[in-house]
Amino acid sequence: MLKHLNESNVLPGRVAVIGGAGFVGGAVVDALEKEGVAVASIGRSDVDLLATDAADKLSAFLEPGDTVVFVSAMAPVRNTAMLRDNMTIVANVIEALRVKVPAHLINVSSDAVYRDVLYPMSESAVAEPASLHGAMHLAREVALAAELDVPLGIIRPTLIYGASDPHNGYGPNRFMRLADANEEIRLFGEGEERRDHVLVDDVADLVRRMVLRRSTGVINAATGAVHAFCDIAETVIRLCRSSSAVIGQPRQGAMPHNGYRAFDPANVARAFPDFRFTPLEEGLKKTLSRGMRDA
Repeated sequence: MLKHLNESNVLPGRVAVIGGAGFVGGAVVDALEKEGVAVASIGRSDVDLLATDAADKLSAFLEPGDTVVFVSAMAPVRNTAMLRDNMTIVANVIEALRVKVPAHLINVSSDAVYRDVLYPMSESAVAEPASLHGAMHLAREVALAAELDVPLGIIRPTLIYGASDPHNGYGPNRFMRLADANEEIRLFGEGEERRDHVLVDDVADLVRRMVLRRSTGVINAATGAVHAFCDIAETVIRLCRSSSAVIGQPRQGAMPHNGYRAFDPANVARAFPDFRFTPLEEGLKKTLSRGMRDA
């Protein structure tokens, strides 16, 4: 679980969010600014992290002693070319952080680093990814720990949903957009597999807490509740008062994660006793209230 280097909440001098213009990074920036933290949001328009001069340009945006939140990634990783590019991004970030050494580094990773099991996983589960996406995130974690001598905190979110998600991923994000437009929601198989889904606000709040407590170690961002995709689709339709139909269809491959990927959130409760994950239906309502058409 996490170790807090600060006994209580302490505002850092400044937080630099690498990837602050993105879906997760933007939520982190908002959460920190609401706390009164000075934030430097660094996006692709500021630095192309794949460019040959990326390390120099990035270091110019950083200050020694910053708290750095590293979010930027090319995701999901679908092929070896994307894996290579992500490792280039990590190498450039590491080079920049050697020049402007941070006081604290938080890396936003993924639950994809874990192997599939048929019981709720904790942070002590084996990191043995079965996908290139998971391999990328694990390699990134290892590289940051091996090449930088700085306090490192790692957060591993499960499937994230929220109004500004750019990926339109299968699950709540896509279902809400389809239901809002009264279009068919097509499931993989009958949508029977059960997964955990976490609201982007909750991920950002956990990062905020890690910043204030200067937390090191690993923590999962997963609610502990699993829901079948078919049930999520029906819930979304009800909340939207939509006329969308839910359509099952034959699977083109094996059911992901053996149809079950659950987490034990006990370590989150130990690290932050007053934190509560947003229940799925409440999170869906909140997301819909922000509008999916323009997401």
